[in-house]
Amino acid sequence: MAAPDLRKGNLMSQEVQSTVLMIAVMAALFYFMLYRPQKKQAAKRKALLDSLEVGAEVVTIGGIYGKITALDEKTATLEVAPGTKITFARAAINGRVASGSEA
Repeated sequence: MAAPDLRKGNLMSQEVQSTVLMIAVMAALFYFMLYRPQKKQAAKRKALLDSLEVGAEVVTIGGIYGKITALDEKTATLEVAPGTKITFARAAINGRVASGSEA
């Protein structure tokens, strides 16, 4: 009976280790390249929506500029022209307008 070749088992162990290492590297890349930036962006958007106040000039995701005249938990009413008010979902607000740059 021939003695078992221990080198073959060692080779398999190295292959498994390298596979596990590659999976760990891919998971780390996934976290740092996709999940973390998306989480930061979501936190920034939540901070924007939480900081809205009556009188702020904003732009919606549809490109409509206006001044907030009323706010509640889910909606925002914008005055887009003198006497013209439109109610939007609060989540439809894309950002604040820097003073003097309204179109």
